[in-house]
Amino acid sequence: MKPLLIMILGLLYGAAMAETGYTDDLIIDDRSSTTLSSNLGTEWRLVTDQVMGGISEGTLRLDTYNGQSCLRLQGEVSTENNGGFIQMALDLTTDKNFDASSYSGIELKIAGNSEDYNIHLRTTDLWFPWQSYRAGFKTTSDWQSLFIPFAAFEPYRTGRTLNLERLKRIGFVAIGREMTSDLCIGKVWLKTSVPTEK
Repeated sequence: MKPLLIMILGLLYGAAMAETGYTDDLIIDDRSSTTLSSNLGTEWRLVTDQVMGGISEGTLRLDTYNGQSCLRLQGEVSTENNGGFIQMALDLTTDKNFDASSYSGIELKIAGNSEDYNIHLRTTDLWFPWQSYRAGFKTTSDWQSLFIPFAAFEPYRTGRTLNLERLKRIGFVAIGREMTSDLCIGKVWLKTSVPTEK
């Protein structure tokens, strides 16, 4: 087959796949659910520092923000009583491990109140609840797509490196300082390749 014809067919195929929404990426949650269930079948839940004696308060609810269905984490973070976080957390699997080794990172569709937040990953290598792998991001009042490579996650209170074959949980966290949380998550998915700048 001639190179020009191969190129044209490749472009047509790529356009067709884009139009149908086909992708090798894995959608964790695109808010097509009318409950707290993710596309993976597991359910989002609220976790606060009250499990360790803190006094931070939060809510996790289904909402619509600027025309986009979302999960919304709202509340007040307090550092009193050795606390300091509220979190929306999702177990990625009901089995022991979730293998994400074929993906390059996490892409988000997010909006919020212009505060800094964290993504925390947990693996089955971690034993203590305060251990995680962390990366930060900043919200704006407009919806934005944000890619966070797995290489950006740093170990917290563990000497183990992040093993993507042993993922267990993902969490979006307002943490570490007195703050008002208002974070909207419209979509979360794993990317097989690093997005190119437009």
